[in-house]
Amino acid sequence: MVSAHLDHLVVAAATLAEGRSWVEEQLGVPMEDGGRHEAFGTHNALLRLGSSAYLEVIAIDPEAPAPGRARWFELDSPRMAERLAHGPALVHWVVAVSRGALEGADPVHGEAMALSRGANRWTLTVPGDGSLPMGGVLPSLIAWDTPPPVHSLPDRGVELRQLALAGPESGSLGARLEALELVEPPLVVAADQPSFKAILQTPTGLVTV
Repeated sequence: MVSAHLDHLVVAAATLAEGRSWVEEQLGVPMEDGGRHEAFGTHNALLRLGSSAYLEVIAIDPEAPAPGRARWFELDSPRMAERLAHGPALVHWVVAVSRGALEGADPVHGEAMALSRGANRWTLTVPGDGSLPMGGVLPSLIAWDTPPPVHSLPDRGVELRQLALAGPESGSLGARLEALELVEPPLVVAADQPSFKAILQTPTGLVTV
């Protein structure tokens, strides 16, 4: 058993500029510059969500060389490309756990990889084929070696109120989430086709993405 909490939400986009503009328009606040992920050929922008979590917009970096493996968050898959052709989308979430919990995690989360972006250092579970665990509704797991980015991001008045998860394997999903002993955020799990929504409090009211 592990105690865990939300680390960040992942919004994927065909381009970083498109994803950033979409989030800023939806939430009415500016995002912050992120950086490049050399291991996966991607780059990102960030937004603080309360005191312990953040939102990440991620996209393929057109200036980066192709990685020697499948990119994370299904960014190489035709299915994700088709999905993002209709606009950016909330596709996944990442939960922070202890180092020991990460090493003993269920293999369904993926392989634990040591990664970096600038001065940030962390270990994250990533399936070898770049897929999203259980279609994205089961979180990836992260253990930070450096302070998480949320601590250096300005507070724009946006906070997560609830995550709504749905999937045909809702029983299995619920059991795996229960095993993580999540202390936050509030979750709603339902049996349906895989879907993932976040309800966010913004300076102008509630927004669902």
